[in-house]
Amino acid sequence: MQPLDLVRDHTIYACVMGSRAFGLATDASDTDRRGVFLAPTPLFWRFEKPPTHVAGPAPEQFSWELERFCGLALRANPNVLECLHSPLVAHLDDTGRELLALRGAFLSRQVYDSFTRYALSQRRKLEADLRGRGAPRWKHAMHLLRLLTTARDLLRTGVLTVEVGDRRDALLAVRRGEVPWPEVEARMTRLAAETERAALGTPLPAEPDHRRVADFLSRTRRTSALHASPPVTG
Repeated sequence: MQPLDLVRDHTIYACVMGSRAFGLATDASDTDRRGVFLAPTPLFWRFEKPPTHVAGPAPEQFSWELERFCGLALRANPNVLECLHSPLVAHLDDTGRELLALRGAFLSRQVYDSFTRYALSQRRKLEADLRGRGAPRWKHAMHLLRLLTTARDLLRTGVLTVEVGDRRDALLAVRRGEVPWPEVEARMTRLAAETERAALGTPLPAEPDHRRVADFLSRTRRTSALHASPPVTG
């Protein structure tokens, strides 16, 4: 079975991410497609295991195998957690519905560390652009402000909201370079401090619900094995 066949025939959940999901799309925005596929259990009985992720077949499309996806989500990977909360769902089967029902099981105080690390890495890139090019990449600055706001609000409320809502105009002004860099930098610093304070009183649990997620994964593997066709060869 070819990797793209896994995406075509075994996707359990697919969504649109990026600017379109965030509510920040412009006429020039790409359509970033993300998905999760469940590789048939018999494929794991071979020496050559199925891939953990697949790019394509469409432009800007990327999919994870379910186990890899769950592992990243349990480690509070920002991109994966936001994928689970996209408002633009393109495909969903029964197993995908079970996955979405588990969204809360992946959330924990670990989001503070993971979102903060990612934000710091993006800020360093912006500062490097500022030194090397004389100006930051404004689109990246916009998305960093969005990410910091998302992390702060998630830690405050325990709810992950992807859409920016009424912050759209202010963020797009940053993207267009209409906001001076010192002001953008001050916003980033303020949001980082607010995120740190939110982490101290967050309603999120200390750890994600590993057992609940593991039970789901084990059950889906068993079901796949029971309903599988004869093992694939070649």
